[in-house]
Amino acid sequence: MPDFALWQWLLGGTAALMIGLSKSGVPVAGPLIVPLMVLIVGDARITAAWTVTMLSVGDIYAVAYWHRKADVEKLISLIPWVAIGMVGGAGALVLPETIVRPIIGCVVLVMVVLILFRRSRQVQAVGHHSFFGIAAGFATTIANYAGPVMNLYLLSRGFKKERFVATAAWFFLVVNLAKVPIYVWHDLYSREGFAFNLTMLPLIITGNVLGIWIVHRIPQRVFEVLIILLTLFSSITFFV
Repeated sequence: MPDFALWQWLLGGTAALMIGLSKSGVPVAGPLIVPLMVLIVGDARITAAWTVTMLSVGDIYAVAYWHRKADVEKLISLIPWVAIGMVGGAGALVLPETIVRPIIGCVVLVMVVLILFRRSRQVQAVGHHSFFGIAAGFATTIANYAGPVMNLYLLSRGFKKERFVATAAWFFLVVNLAKVPIYVWHDLYSREGFAFNLTMLPLIITGNVLGIWIVHRIPQRVFEVLIILLTLFSSITFFV
């Protein structure tokens, strides 16, 4: 069991609850997960390995509930580009964290600007799927940070909230499982990490259930605004 202080366990519990929420129906909670986990663990690369197990649990629950509403065609078009991004991310894992974090922050900030541009000009979609796919693959491999990228991609395609959540659930289940060999190769797993994951399991499931309840009640407009605001906030944290 990790020798954590009380504040670290409290932040870990908060992150676990947010994972459940973000996977099942409230993806606006997702952008806050990575900054919280980095504060707990202290290293973005080790954090990625610790977090992927928790994320996969949330993915499985979400796919079981939402699978019939997913847009599989959109996901298939992203697969080759995500794979390219993951290869780049696997290579970048050897870089210092001080270099990697600002890169991710800059990518997400650019995407937020593109989405806001789309809304101001009423453009149907901004950015080719290859751009979003490569960015998502890179960010998810480096720091489990594809959530904000995919949120912005699905938002830019005009997805309604149920279709949005269902498509994201399938995407992340596949991507998170694909990252496991990369983290094994870089020796980022540990007994402490798995023990932490097991402790957080009940809170992840609680978040899943709560997320489904919320998504059925939150207005579409509020859903979209919260995605943009929290994604902007989380990207800024990568420069701190």
